[in-house]
Amino acid sequence: MDVHLDLRNDSAWKRLYRRDVLQALARHICEGEGVKHDVELSVLLCDDPFIQALNQRYRQEDCPTDVLSFGQTGPVAKGLMVLGDIVISLETVARNCRDDRRAMRAEVRLLFCHGLLHLLGHKHDDAAQRARMIAKQAHYLHITTQAAWRTDPKAQA
Repeated sequence: MDVHLDLRNDSAWKRLYRRDVLQALARHICEGEGVKHDVELSVLLCDDPFIQALNQRYRQEDCPTDVLSFGQTGPVAKGLMVLGDIVISLETVARNCRDDRRAMRAEVRLLFCHGLLHLLGHKHDDAAQRARMIAKQAHYLHITTQAAWRTDPKAQA
């Protein structure tokens, strides 16, 4: 199973993610969730005005948010399943993390994980669903971080 990750950063914030770590995280999540096909997903890192416009248009909430996911459904073509899009506001991440770059990097990984779990059908509408999603996020973030440190002890995963 392979992950094709289309990643674009239109935000003013730079160097808050590592493509290889996000790709490994996506692979761990997809394998753990039983995905059998190669997958494709896109990630857009943006600032608050962009995500606020999306939040208003698709959720009728006129405020910025940290992450939105937009799933795509359709047949698997040539063994490739298109999962959808994840949009993360790095401006909101910076505000929530008080501009602490290390905390911001961890938050980007968490939001990416959260968004991907949504694309795979997970919800957090009630306490039980929230608890399951939090546990899954913790699990996948832990195994990905451990794998990154084993392959590159100097890595800031």
